Amino acid sequence: MITGIIAALPEELSTLTSAKPKKGCCHVIAENILIIQSGAGPKNAKQAAEQLLDQGAERLISWGCAAALAPGLRPGNLTLPEQLISDDLESIDIRSPWLAEMQTLLNPLNPFAHISLASSNTLVTTSKDKQELHRKTGAAALDMESVAIAKVAKARRIDFLAIRSIADPADMSLPKAVAHALDQDGEVNIAKLLNHLIKHPLELPSLIQLGRHFHASQKTLKQAASIWLPSIVN
Repeated sequence: MITGIIAALPEELSTLTSAKPKKGCCHVIAENILIIQSGAGPKNAKQAAEQLLDQGAERLISWGCAAALAPGLRPGNLTLPEQLISDDLESIDIRSPWLAEMQTLLNPLNPFAHISLASSNTLVTTSKDKQELHRKTGAAALDMESVAIAKVAKARRIDFLAIRSIADPADMSLPKAVAHALDQDGEVNIAKLLNHLIKHPLELPSLIQLGRHFHASQKTLKQAASIWLPSIVN
């Protein structure tokens, strides 16, 4: 069984491997594991999922960080959702024997398992908008890719998992530098980020705080990978 793993950002992919494949290029990290960096957003995620399937993937994982919508989730918390909620409030049930197996395997990390994960077509940057999404959807966390990947998996009638670790908590608004630096290809443009910070230096403390949260998320993802990757390698 070949597993295909999609991560939006290179920093998320780095929790799986030290290799640095180019965006949009499938990379083999084991005989039965393919990975790809998609870039942020549903369009990129859909294309990446289809590429993995074309290369022989037989099940898919949406891997990476997420934003908390529920106040109880903190940076570094692991989520294994059993339901996804799309931007237009469509619910997608992703329960499967594979999910149950993964929940058991990752139990030492105390994952939040019986929850919903919402996906947005655009970057949600303010705590107010997160709270509104939580009220509207009931979802505990948010990303931009999982629904798109799940829809590809559903169309092919294959299994899908979302394994996401919390970065920014529900009460945190993202620094405007983040949205400014995210380009049309779904990648963070460092030059744009630095240029924005030069003009808006007061955002630096919140950007540093976000970096700490992101590091906590990466640490959890690395721990998760160290547990489950060996279990599926041929």
